[in-house]
Amino acid sequence: MIHDFLVIGGGISGASVAYELAHAGSVLLLEAESSPGYHSTGRSAALYTRNYGGPVVRQINILSASFFDAPPEGFCDGPLLTPRGSLTVASPETVDQLRPLLALSEPGEEVIAISPAEALERVPYLRPERVAAAIFEPNVSDIDVAGLHHGYLKGIKRLGGIVSTGQGVVELTRENGIWHASTHRDTWRAKTVVNAAGAWADEVGIMAGAQPIGLVPKRRTGMIVDAPAGLDLARSPSVDFVESGAYIKPEAGKLMASPGDATPTSPQDVRPEELDLAYLAHWVETETLIAVRRIEHSWAGLRSFVPDEAPVVGFDTRVPDFLWLAGQGGYGIMMAPALAKFAADLVLGASDPGRISASGLDTVALSPARLL
Repeated sequence: MIHDFLVIGGGISGASVAYELAHAGSVLLLEAESSPGYHSTGRSAALYTRNYGGPVVRQINILSASFFDAPPEGFCDGPLLTPRGSLTVASPETVDQLRPLLALSEPGEEVIAISPAEALERVPYLRPERVAAAIFEPNVSDIDVAGLHHGYLKGIKRLGGIVSTGQGVVELTRENGIWHASTHRDTWRAKTVVNAAGAWADEVGIMAGAQPIGLVPKRRTGMIVDAPAGLDLARSPSVDFVESGAYIKPEAGKLMASPGDATPTSPQDVRPEELDLAYLAHWVETETLIAVRRIEHSWAGLRSFVPDEAPVVGFDTRVPDFLWLAGQGGYGIMMAPALAKFAADLVLGASDPGRISASGLDTVALSPARLL
């Protein structure tokens, strides 16, 4: 069988674009691991905020809002977003760093300056002497990452698509206008390939003879600790520390903390470093009143960037019918609905010149050609 579309990578990017393409033709989704979303998607505790990232990323975040607010009927069992709110605090030395964030405020997505006293009232585990100024974003929400990912995978199958796990692509060639993708188990054929392989996207691209995009995977560490007694986790906002980029947020009845690290590494099943965890535990006890008596759980995940930190979505400049969907950095979950629709429009528009994307996204700003 020759599939219309082969999507490589079963994380949120691959699952979402495969879902969109499944409305228009036969889709095969290949995932190297035993379950989709094992790497970055499965290690994300994502928030939805329109004010996050650079201008291109913020535009994509805004375009994803309608899907999160009103997913297709039957897509999921509950809401994809739960109100959380986000507090950003500054120490006495870093007050000026809040100004650019305040400048992002707009009607409906307000960024509000609040007093240190109000910040401490909202988050009583902060150290008073470390909070000299604060801002609050009331419209930030938790994303049900598992629900979103499962909804896409379920939708692919409902639309007749195939999701095959344990199928890492080891060879990718094109003959007579058809792509041949070989794994250790099978060989598959398709007219168009979508490279949504996450941290491995450049490796897949090189395999196909495509032009590498200069993707750099970066490790981020996280840990789960007990919340202070009496803390109302349902009403507690996430907290960003503007000085370091570290953050703490409620997660599954406890608190998740990350130093906001971004350590360049190679594509791999990344694990947390003991030194990073020790630093993080020390940081939590220094910046907050939380006593880290034990680490409930720890992990590391990869976020992949190109130099301008905007995603890469577009056809390769060297080989035909090979579309990049990569480089989402730390924004992949919240951008997924809009990027998937945009990528699908590009794929379908290649065979239907009259079809254009209604998203309004800048094709040039997202194209891999910009990186040459």
